[in-house]
Amino acid sequence: MAFCFHVFEYSKTLNGSQTVNFSDYAGKAVLFVNVVSPPELFSLFSSELNALYEEMKPHGLTILGFPCNQFGKQEPGQRHEILPGLKHVRPGNGFIPNFLLFEKGDVNGKNEQEVYTFLKSSCPPVGIDFGPMYGRLFWEPLKSTDIKWNFEKFLVGRDGKPVMRWHPTIKRVLSSGVAVLL
Repeated sequence: MAFCFHVFEYSKTLNGSQTVNFSDYAGKAVLFVNVVSPPELFSLFSSELNALYEEMKPHGLTILGFPCNQFGKQEPGQRHEILPGLKHVRPGNGFIPNFLLFEKGDVNGKNEQEVYTFLKSSCPPVGIDFGPMYGRLFWEPLKSTDIKWNFEKFLVGRDGKPVMRWHPTIKRVLSSGVAVLL
């Protein structure tokens, strides 16, 4: 059994052909966020994430987005459809997020991305139950450490070690939490 102590040991495919090593972010604080692109959800959160990125970028923050379809099947698009869909359809008008969007993948369950297994094992859960969302969750087995819904966030320090986890509904507290680390 091997133990990982920082995210630098992981990588993820960006666009079907380009692999990004998280070791490329050594020396930067990184916010990992599972995202979806339906307009009623993504435009609200992406504008907040874009604003947070612009505010904290000079201090060394990077945001990485990970599309996921496990919560209410809200991200049905294929990997090649997500970015063009954001740019031309939802929200449209040439919108491009200020952060990288990786390939769609699972953040919970038996097929979850390894980096999310690591993040969830490094930070305690932000809630104890799945609430009224039960029945709209598409993975097994359900665990108390699982991400509860879209836009849950993990902050990783400059040394690659996870330091904070935020519930999907937390917004402005996020900025002050990130500022403390930077």
